[in-house]
Amino acid sequence: MAAMINLSAGPWEIVNDGVMGGRSTARVDVTDDGIRFAGNLSLENNGGFSSTRHLLSDAPVGMNGVRLQVRGDGRAYQLRLRQDQRFDGVAWSAPFQTGDGWETIEFSFAEFKPVFRGRPVPQAGPVDPAAVTQIGIMLSDKQPGPFALEIRQINFFRTDE
Repeated sequence: MAAMINLSAGPWEIVNDGVMGGRSTARVDVTDDGIRFAGNLSLENNGGFSSTRHLLSDAPVGMNGVRLQVRGDGRAYQLRLRQDQRFDGVAWSAPFQTGDGWETIEFSFAEFKPVFRGRPVPQAGPVDPAAVTQIGIMLSDKQPGPFALEIRQINFFRTDE
């Protein structure tokens, strides 16, 4: 059982370190393969992160994981879930490493850890699939320079355990 996200539907909002005075830049473009999240990570002015997020039309009720098909640049990214529509707040994060070829990466919801501005928030508890309203990608690997991540597919899935 799976629920696919239409990557080209609706906006992908960019949230960079500029909200704190940083200088990172990014954009999301729709491609023939899906979407491309790319830009330049800057550590200037206490910067160091770039992210994009997408509001979901439906919560992944009854699902217990998420699957990505990505092609990257060798950098470490985070897949992030949010359980509200706020700009700031707790996000559930799972790291992943990219390569230069297409790869499928699967996460169980149990792998996601709640964080707020990079700090653990264990009291937030585990991901509640019925409450997930946003999905996003963040780069914060402390390595300045250009980055690019192509995303061909994102879907929530259920495995019977």
